[in-house]
Amino acid sequence: MARILLVEDMPANQALVDKLLRRDGHEVLIAETGARGIELAHEGRPDLVLMDIALPDMDGWRALDVLRGEAGTASLRVVAFTAHAMLGDRSRALSAGFDGYLPKPVDVATFATTVRELLP
Repeated sequence: MARILLVEDMPANQALVDKLLRRDGHEVLIAETGARGIELAHEGRPDLVLMDIALPDMDGWRALDVLRGEAGTASLRVVAFTAHAMLGDRSRALSAGFDGYLPKPVDVATFATTVRELLP
C-alpha cells in the first residue's frame, strides 16, 4: 500500500503503530528523533509522516518547519501524532502546517482506517 514514516520516541507506541500499519499492508520506517525523521524523510521518500510533537532532540513543530523548508520534503503529507489532545491542539497543529492530526492513545479499532484516509 504505502510507505509510512513514524517519528516516535516511545518504544511501546512504535511497536503498536508498526504492527497496526504492517497488518494493513503498509511499509513502515521508524525514527526515534526529529533529526532522524528528517533524514528518513529524505532517504525513504514516505507517502505519509506521522510526527510526534514531544521528541527528545527537537519537537515536532520544529521538525515540521525543517521539512516544509526543504525542497525535497516540502510537499510531504505530515500528520501530528500526539498526546497533546487538549482543546485547541488540533487547530494549532493544522494552523502550523500539519496535514492532519491523530491523537494518542491509538484507537486500535479505527487507526488503520484513519491512516488510510490521511494518505495522499
